Amino acid sequence: MTRDVLSRDDYLDRWRTLHGGYDPRSSRLVGPWLSTIYALARPFARIGVPPDVVTLLGVAVSGLVVWLCALGGRWVLLAAFVVGASGILDSLDGAVAVLTDRVTRWGAVLDSVVDRVSDVLYLVALWLVEAPVWACVLAGVVVLVHEYARARATAIGMDDVGVVTIGERPTRVIVVAMFLLGAGIYTGSASWWAALGAYASLAVGAVALVQLLVVVRRRLA
Repeated sequence: MTRDVLSRDDYLDRWRTLHGGYDPRSSRLVGPWLSTIYALARPFARIGVPPDVVTLLGVAVSGLVVWLCALGGRWVLLAAFVVGASGILDSLDGAVAVLTDRVTRWGAVLDSVVDRVSDVLYLVALWLVEAPVWACVLAGVVVLVHEYARARATAIGMDDVGVVTIGERPTRVIVVAMFLLGAGIYTGSASWWAALGAYASLAVGAVALVQLLVVVRRRLA
């Protein structure tokens, strides 16, 4: 049995409501990305796949990235594509929830927890390809602080996401996938590519954290 689902415009309007009034159409990146996710999520929604199942599938796929990187060699090339798949699944769960009218507070908490686990697993994957442990740890700390700061600001009065930084989840997925791709293609210098991935993750995360804190301070002052 198939279900009726929201149109793309209705989905974007609903997304805006759930994210404190931020209109995704105003961004050249967020709008097209959400439109793509809508197209991918629509079949799942029509057959009634529960959003939480998609969420848990996403973290399972992130775990597969770690296993592939532990194998090393050309398996890292496959890991790069699996990172991309896990990033898509991460966005699909929320879209399926909106399209099937199954948005719940528990689902939001589960999604956030799974996202943070996946962020950490990506950095573990880079470490397994011999990125410096200190860079992976610092990148993980920066990401967790970034997400905690936004959540805390929202809890005490900020009524939207504040700002879409350069270090949002899709960017983190792209950075890790890109450098794992390099490591998988150029296996002789895989550790160098992995190190660059960790450094890039740290740099992007640090800039994003500063972006967010500046806006939060202004909004909550």
